[in-house]
Amino acid sequence: MDTAPATIQIEQMSDDELAETFIRACRVRDEQSLFIARLAGEFAKRRKYDDDGFVSPIDWMRFNGHMTAGAAGNSVAVGEAVHRMPESMEAMAGGEIGFAHLTVMARTAETLGDRFDESALIDKARGSSPGKFHYICTHYRHAADPARYAEEQAEQVQQRRLRLSKWMDGTVLLSGEFDPEGGAIVLTALRARSRKSGAHDDRDLEQRQGDALVELAAGGGSQAQIQVTSSIETLLGLAGAPAADMELSLPISSKAVERLACDSSIARVLLDSDSMVIDVGRSKRVVSEPTRRALWARDGSCRWPACDRPASWSAAHHVVHWIHGGATDLDNLVLLCHRHHRMVHEGNWQIVRGDLGGILVIPPTVTFGPPARGPD
Repeated sequence: MDTAPATIQIEQMSDDELAETFIRACRVRDEQSLFIARLAGEFAKRRKYDDDGFVSPIDWMRFNGHMTAGAAGNSVAVGEAVHRMPESMEAMAGGEIGFAHLTVMARTAETLGDRFDESALIDKARGSSPGKFHYICTHYRHAADPARYAEEQAEQVQQRRLRLSKWMDGTVLLSGEFDPEGGAIVLTALRARSRKSGAHDDRDLEQRQGDALVELAAGGGSQAQIQVTSSIETLLGLAGAPAADMELSLPISSKAVERLACDSSIARVLLDSDSMVIDVGRSKRVVSEPTRRALWARDGSCRWPACDRPASWSAAHHVVHWIHGGATDLDNLVLLCHRHHRMVHEGNWQIVRGDLGGILVIPPTVTFGPPARGPD
């Protein structure tokens, strides 16, 4: 059907005609999006935006192209990466993938630089939806550059925000932003408490979630438990290992897995190299309640120098992690608040216990020169 879109009588189409026309229209849309991306990539190299008084090429495109900043940024990313994605371009021309796949591929290439290998991903793109392909690419990015992946997740933590304000009648308004891991923790805690309590429960989801948040803040209910699925290679931080899957979140880095495994309420699932389940453990395995009470009594608060956050805001950190043979006993445990616990695992700070029981913290080593070559 080659009729111009404005004259098509959509309501009179048969089911097959409607489906065929929809698919063909999406192909045309993808081709147009690719053409726009090529223009955007070239436009971003020039100074026309500055001549017109805009702060950036994306700002110019957002205003003149009636686009969101995200859509403009994706167009630039694809336009700049076209020469690095010949297989993807061929697959889109053949209708095997769409422009949304190209966007994910281009963003992955942009992030990984010289470590990007299109051939390792193109078959995954052909067999996946754009959303699933984005998920696959997060694992690929971790395998190619785990250090940078962990750094990006640590940066997202720094962007956590929760804004509270009050109306005249005392009503409290909340808005915020959470990193994938933090958001998963919040969602998991709220989901368990926001289920309908029975057939008589006529509250909508938003009201149930509001009630769940109040209950959570008041200390009601059981502690939330998050499921993390990881390979042995990821848990050990081996080169080329994929990221770990966290329920209700994007994949998390091996550094985050190490921290969560140290002392968090998680249900872990360990996989071997063939993705076969070899172990399923519960959160009780990490630090027993008697040991935790003894640790609280001994340390009292976070042991990081000059930090006085109470024990209830802290985690039991293994000085020598149990992954590497450390024991889960008082001599190998120290209380660290959640911020300092993250600094040790993701921030590469080190903790050393002195002969007299004191704690010494050692900042990360600073290196100079080009980064070490990653896994081929």
